[in-house]
Amino acid sequence: MADYKYTPADFKSDQEVRWCPGCGDHAILNAVQRALPEVADRTDTPHNLFTFVSGIGCSSRFIYYMKTFGFHSVHGRANAVATGVKVANPRLNVWVTTGDGDSLAIGGNHFIHAIRR
Repeated sequence: MADYKYTPADFKSDQEVRWCPGCGDHAILNAVQRALPEVADRTDTPHNLFTFVSGIGCSSRFIYYMKTFGFHSVHGRANAVATGVKVANPRLNVWVTTGDGDSLAIGGNHFIHAIRR
């Protein structure tokens, strides 16, 4: 395994977080940014191979706050797009960020099939 020695700061973008004060998305963002250095080491993934795919809505602003590759997909289709990204480049460490309406309402069928895969 490579010895990357990343820190959470390596995964934080320079963008101002624009979620409402008290929004739970802040806690999720901080937890993911703190976890990614360990994920990089355990999966032997360099920083430049992390990709976040999002739908639309407040939660999907997540990709702006990460210093990784990011892709906004069509409403409700983030899981389908992320599957395509992973198939196109299996070396990528692909993450999906969506909200409940995006992933479980209009994208519910894609979510179920992503779980099945």
